[in-house]
Amino acid sequence: MLWLLFFLVTAIHAELCQPGAENAFKVRLSIRTALGDKAYAWDTNEEYLFKAMVAFSMRKVANREKTEISHVLLCNVTQRVSFWFVVTDPSEKHTLPAVEVQEAIRMNRNRINNAFFLNDQTLEFLKIPSTLIPPTDPPVPIWIIIFGVIFCIVIVAIILLILSGIRQRRRKDKGPSEVDDTEDKCENTITIENGIPCDPLDTKGGHVNDAFMTEDERLTPL
Repeated sequence: MLWLLFFLVTAIHAELCQPGAENAFKVRLSIRTALGDKAYAWDTNEEYLFKAMVAFSMRKVANREKTEISHVLLCNVTQRVSFWFVVTDPSEKHTLPAVEVQEAIRMNRNRINNAFFLNDQTLEFLKIPSTLIPPTDPPVPIWIIIFGVIFCIVIVAIILLILSGIRQRRRKDKGPSEVDDTEDKCENTITIENGIPCDPLDTKGGHVNDAFMTEDERLTPL
């Protein structure tokens, strides 16, 4: 009697879970691609974990709080790790609508991915689109960042203008004094010709160089 009941239940499950059946979903995993040398083997324990995650997701949907692991059926499992699954109602006589299963998977996609160390590209629900990660808001509003950058640019420009003005003023102050010093040096320069020191002609004061005066000119008063 128990054997007959077992075969009956198996036959019902086989009829509900078939490739391409109504409300059935295909899953494809790329464990080797995602984990490389750390890839794990897909076995009955991993299948149990997958069923548990799907059941957990379904219990998050309204009016599906009684979903159990036994309500998740897997079939057509391949060595490349792909399979089909369906979720049945508590009576296990028919499958739950695909819309409800999609909603449950999409709401908990990250939890399912993390359970197998995979992502949306290496754990694919072929008929369920990937859930887009909502954009993260920056800790500081963008307008404050822009304002800060503009403010810093203005401050740097003002500082450069002030430094440029100070340099130009210093150059102007040094210019006349340097010219005067040069003239003074030229006036005080004593030339030596034929071993005799000669005073240059003072063009400003009309100074006459004594070296070029004759003996009579020196003795004769003007």
